[in-house]
Amino acid sequence: MKLRFLGKNSTVGDCPTLYATDRETYLVQGWRIYANELLMQLRIPDGETAVEVPSELFEHLTKDDLPAGEIRRVQAPIMIGTPGGTFVVQGREVSDPEALAQMEIPDYETVVEVPRAAIIALLEEPRGADLQRRAQPAL
Repeated sequence: MKLRFLGKNSTVGDCPTLYATDRETYLVQGWRIYANELLMQLRIPDGETAVEVPSELFEHLTKDDLPAGEIRRVQAPIMIGTPGGTFVVQGREVSDPEALAQMEIPDYETVVEVPRAAIIALLEEPRGADLQRRAQPAL
């Protein structure tokens, strides 16, 4: 699997990071979830796991030619938006040695793979009333 670095939200040490792959997916490197209250809200199927990342991490999607990096809806693969401004992202845990060799992952982090199409769907503009509100001229 070939990776293309999109970005991370810190210049110090390893931290949540976003990569695009050559398989029409994204790899989301984030914090392992240990908080019981978060774990109790999730239904994680076998072969998948979840990571917690700052919501700003998805601003780097603009580097993959997407129109906006702001997540507008919370649904799979983004399972929860926390009061602390983070997202819980669920996906297949990455075990590909070639991909893992391209990253620096501390013990308190792991990596999930999510379909590009699933992330793009969360970036879509809202429909209905919100579009009508936007169409009204500013006073």
